[in-house]
Amino acid sequence: MKLKELLHAIPVQQLEGVLDIDISSLCFDSRKVVADSLFVAIRGEQTDGHLYIVDAVSNGAKVVVLDELPQVLDSDITYVLVDDTSYVLGLLATNFYKDPSRELKLVGVTGTNGKTTIATLLFNLFDNLGYHVGLLSTVENRIGSKIIAATHTTPDPIVLNSLLRQMVDDGCDYCFMEVSSHAIVQQRIAGLRFAGGVFTNITHDHLDFHGTFSNYINAKKKFFDDLDRFAFALTNNDDRNGMVMLQNTFGHKKTYGLKNMADFKARIVESHFDGMLLQIDGHQVWVKLVGGFNAYNLLAVYGTAILLEQETVKVLTAMSEILGAEGRFEVVRSKDGIVGIVDYAHTPDAVQNVLSTIRELRQGSQQIITVLGCGGDRDKTKRPEMAATAVRLSDKVIITSDNPRTEEPLAIIRDMEAGVQSTDRKNVFTIAERKEAIRAACHLAQPGDIILVAGKGHEKYQEISGIRHHFDDREVLEGTFNEQ
Repeated sequence: MKLKELLHAIPVQQLEGVLDIDISSLCFDSRKVVADSLFVAIRGEQTDGHLYIVDAVSNGAKVVVLDELPQVLDSDITYVLVDDTSYVLGLLATNFYKDPSRELKLVGVTGTNGKTTIATLLFNLFDNLGYHVGLLSTVENRIGSKIIAATHTTPDPIVLNSLLRQMVDDGCDYCFMEVSSHAIVQQRIAGLRFAGGVFTNITHDHLDFHGTFSNYINAKKKFFDDLDRFAFALTNNDDRNGMVMLQNTFGHKKTYGLKNMADFKARIVESHFDGMLLQIDGHQVWVKLVGGFNAYNLLAVYGTAILLEQETVKVLTAMSEILGAEGRFEVVRSKDGIVGIVDYAHTPDAVQNVLSTIRELRQGSQQIITVLGCGGDRDKTKRPEMAATAVRLSDKVIITSDNPRTEEPLAIIRDMEAGVQSTDRKNVFTIAERKEAIRAACHLAQPGDIILVAGKGHEKYQEISGIRHHFDDREVLEGTFNEQ
């Protein structure tokens, strides 16, 4: 693509060099630059791309997009000065891949909890309805039946637009994607056109990145602020910040909820470990997910489908058949009747939701044994709160590791233990090795008891000292059950 085409509608402050250049690729990592690349210098959290301009040029870059011109210009290089390189990267990627988000209906899902489940359920629902669909999620990216490994909840703008272009070329009608708060702040979705946005909820998370809860809320809100008048903006009216998301949006405002007045309403009629009976807008439907949090997820899916002009009866019929995302309230049973649940819950609110659901479903004297850790190099303030929540809603808790990353596992565990009252310590155990913690929970459990293994869900690794080792909560749980 010619540079002149690539810069269409880009807010350029100054251009030094020529426009008649063929661009072979876009890069913001100098190590990935090849001949005739355009290099965008991004000021990131860890480093500044402007420091690697010389490397990018030596690797073959012909154009550099930056927010500060170097003192000495290379006459063989075209420099494009812009105000915000992160924002412009999104626009450049959109142009380079010929604006793919305008050739299908793209729906973004944002919030603290439920993003993966809602996006996955929407993918499965529309696939069931006969459409060719794309998915961009924490667990995996999909183009119809083709699975592409996911490295981030929301990919960088180049990968994102590349995947959307592949979806369009493959004939996808819709794409459902998670939109993380990091991605919003870092402008990864700049240039995309959304057919709609869905807000799930907002609770304590990612304060290590955003600094304050107010900043976190505003990051989510910005996604809705940027929707155009042709999009819908669907929010959870039972969340205390749900209506905040709609304050300044141009999108068509709609709400869903189980408690407050809303455009889309539901209530739980019956609930069991293998599913629940919901009443949605006057219709009853049996679904294969459980818990109040999943009732919200399913209601958001239903509302989105209706706003995308699908037929009510067909939507409800398809909803009765679809499954949720991997690692979200996955049930594993032992031969002697122990119920194991693997869930991605890694925030205080998510831990409370999943344990509250388990408490509602348990019968008689069934004990709840929770295995819980907190990730390293992440928001430390939620650690004691998560432990306190687990202790309050469980009969026994085993505190363990969960991706310690570069932190010392025992230091993370001490932060969690700070949330445990002295009167509760007799029911709290500490086992730093996660595999041994899960095995211990299985040996503590009696037939009929319930084990919750929380935090990692779908993840197939344990990150320790910057190295990822194979680890799968479900695999360990099933393996221990089979040994007993």
